[in-house]
Amino acid sequence: MKPPSRKSMIILIVCIITGFIIGYSYNLTKDNRQLSSPYVEKDESYREELIKQQERNKELSEELNELNQRIRDYEKSFASNQDEYDVLLQEAEKLRLMLGDIPAVGQGIRITLNDSEYNPNNSNPNEYIVHESHIFKVINELKISGAEAITINGQRLKANSYINCTGPVITIDGKQYPAPFVIEAVGNPEVLISSLQIVGGVFDQLINDQIVVTIERSAQVSIPSVNENQS
Repeated sequence: MKPPSRKSMIILIVCIITGFIIGYSYNLTKDNRQLSSPYVEKDESYREELIKQQERNKELSEELNELNQRIRDYEKSFASNQDEYDVLLQEAEKLRLMLGDIPAVGQGIRITLNDSEYNPNNSNPNEYIVHESHIFKVINELKISGAEAITINGQRLKANSYINCTGPVITIDGKQYPAPFVIEAVGNPEVLISSLQIVGGVFDQLINDQIVVTIERSAQVSIPSVNENQS
């Protein structure tokens, strides 16, 4: 048998080396793939978890926005109810003042009505004394002008108070008072006085009826409640 030539030996050696390299590369790639596979799977797991957390955060953010909106709605509702409550409270306060259930304190005015001096030449004494009609004119004008509470000689007037004239005395809710009649009212002094002194108004009418009238401003008028009057 003829021995292989040198060229054949070289080709054989190259083939062996090439096969060895291919085999080694395959095994190395296989090992690397096996090593990297768990990390890839773990990375995918983290990514999925991150996506889930982002979706959950979005849901929580939407829930938070919804709760904040509900809180704002409640606050608006409370504010509206508070405004309504304040209005009702003010109305109740006015009614209690009108009924005389609570005392009234504040700036106001004091009006004094007195009989004119006796005139012997005048045979009719009714022409120079204060009558209930004079008092009614003052009281009605004060109420129209916003007086919160009114007294006559310290007697608190109620919504249903009655006033009668019996000669020189005035009867208020069953109690008699002689002249002079001091009417006090809690309210804006400027408004109350202006309404009384308007041209042709109550003040002029009283003067024409020979009634002696004085009007004073007061920084503080204290008017007792009906219960205090009765005690």
